[in-house]
Amino acid sequence: MQTNKRPDDMQRITTKELADAFIAEQVQEVRKQVGDKKVLLALSGGVDSSVVAALLIKAIGKQLICVHVNHGLMRKNESENVVEIFRNQLDANLVYVDATDRFLDLLAGVSDPETKRKIIGKEFINVFADEARKVDGVEFLAQGTIYPDILESIKQAEGKKAVKSHHNVGGLPDDLQFSLVEPIKLLFKDEVRVVGEALGLPHGMVYRQPFPGPGLGVRCLGAITRDRLHALREADAILRDEFDKCGLAEKVWQYFVVIPDIKSVGVKDDSRYEGWPAIIRAVNTKDAMSATIEEIPYSVLAKITSRIVTEVEGINRVLYDITPKPTGTIEWE
Repeated sequence: MQTNKRPDDMQRITTKELADAFIAEQVQEVRKQVGDKKVLLALSGGVDSSVVAALLIKAIGKQLICVHVNHGLMRKNESENVVEIFRNQLDANLVYVDATDRFLDLLAGVSDPETKRKIIGKEFINVFADEARKVDGVEFLAQGTIYPDILESIKQAEGKKAVKSHHNVGGLPDDLQFSLVEPIKLLFKDEVRVVGEALGLPHGMVYRQPFPGPGLGVRCLGAITRDRLHALREADAILRDEFDKCGLAEKVWQYFVVIPDIKSVGVKDDSRYEGWPAIIRAVNTKDAMSATIEEIPYSVLAKITSRIVTEVEGINRVLYDITPKPTGTIEWE
């Protein structure tokens, strides 16, 4: 499966038996491709990179070096959880890199979403290159690329403009020094989950909330500032906490907050208060190519709103985006 086009006759992976067959095939492909060399993997802790990690550990064991990069665009406590699960519980060969200042300095003043994605993608490669220099024999870069990433990044033959680029597809430099290992690149998200369970990953990890490679960088709309990024992280944590409490966390495929670089007039302590709007997005989908909107009870929305405007400095409004895909994309950028 070394092509970027999914074969028309490729069977959908819906059962453990089909997943086992896929895993066996990819284990052989990876061993053939890698040989006795070492592989670097960007381990975000999300579904895609976690499944790739488990598959590569099955194929090549300690030849895999997992690198978790904290680019300062993670959700609240995300990096801490990744270290706890993968290093302390799963005993992975994990390297933790805190590159917060490195990324945010490069992104300062950059408002175009495609430029932000390219900067983040390129810097990821730079960070991996730095880590690779510390280890002998690294010739491969593994990625959790999946099929929707490819479909949304490439320009179609009929000349349609790409929906958006992904850091692991459109952001790679032409002079990349590594060969790519992408064992799940022809799978849709629902298939990745089936493969993850077949590999024995914990259910909570396999069904973890999806998170884009550029992280909060594509949810802090416009030029990223540290104060707005902090507000976004806190508001998103409140949303996830309330969804956990009311049972929506297992029901909704992806939910998050975006904060645009605009302010409106509000009132706080009987005074004029200019603040950002926090926009909630909650969608359901099977393959990420289309999406429907979850109907959140008004009482839940009211509780989330009250907490965000009370607990998060800088936000004075909460809005709910009810646009399906199409015409809207799942992410705003």
